[in-house]
Amino acid sequence: MVISSETRLVALLGQPVAQSLSPRMQNAAFAARGLDWAYVALEVPPEWLAEAVRGLAAAGFGGANVTAPHKLAASQLCDEADAESVNTLVFDNGRVLGTSTDAAVLEGLTFDRPVIVGDGGAARAFKAAMPNARIFSRRGDWPPEVEDADLVVHATPVRDEVLFELREGQPLIDLPYPESATALAARTSGATVIDGLEVLVRQGAESFERWTGVSAPLDVMRNAVRSAP
Repeated sequence: MVISSETRLVALLGQPVAQSLSPRMQNAAFAARGLDWAYVALEVPPEWLAEAVRGLAAAGFGGANVTAPHKLAASQLCDEADAESVNTLVFDNGRVLGTSTDAAVLEGLTFDRPVIVGDGGAARAFKAAMPNARIFSRRGDWPPEVEDADLVVHATPVRDEVLFELREGQPLIDLPYPESATALAARTSGATVIDGLEVLVRQGAESFERWTGVSAPLDVMRNAVRSAP
C-alpha cells in the first residue's frame, strides 16, 4: 500500500485495534476497485475520542469506523446520527455523519422470536434492527433463555466461556472473531452459525459503500479476512 498526498484516508478508532482485520479487508477492497484510498487503525483511548474525531474531520479523512469501546460515545459526537450506537462515520465538509452497519448481516434472514445476548454498542445496533428482540445480559436478565428463539445474536466479547447452548437447526450470529466457545458448542449441536468474520465482511461492505459511493467487492473482502494468518 502506497500513501501519497492524493490518497483519501479512512481510520479505525478503538481500543484495542492491533488485532483488527478491518485494515486488511478494506485496503483489499480499495485496491480491487482501483481507488486511491487507504485504511489505517488508530488506537484511541476514550478520553481522546472527541479530539480524534474532530481532528480526522478537519484533516480531510473520508470517514472512519468506530469499534469498542467507543460506539455509544461516538454517536454523541456526530452532527447527525441515525442510531444511539454508531460504527461508521462519514466526514462531509467538516460535518460528522454517523450510522451503524453492525446489523447488515441480518439482510435476507427471516425470524419472529430473536434473542440478543449482550448490552454493548453492537447489541444496541441489533436491537434497533430487531425491536421485538428479547435482551439478556449479566447486568440485566441472566442467564439467556434461548430455547424458543429462531435467531440468537451473541454480542458479548466473551470468547472462552459457553454462555448458552443451542439445539440442532437454531441459527446463531456470533459477533466475536476468532469464533467463540459458544459458537463452537453451537456447531457441535448442529446449530447454524454465522461467524464473526462474515459479520465483519457484511458491515464492512456497507461502510465501504457509504464512504466511496462504489459497490463493495464482497468476495475480495471475504477472502481477505478468511485468508488472514
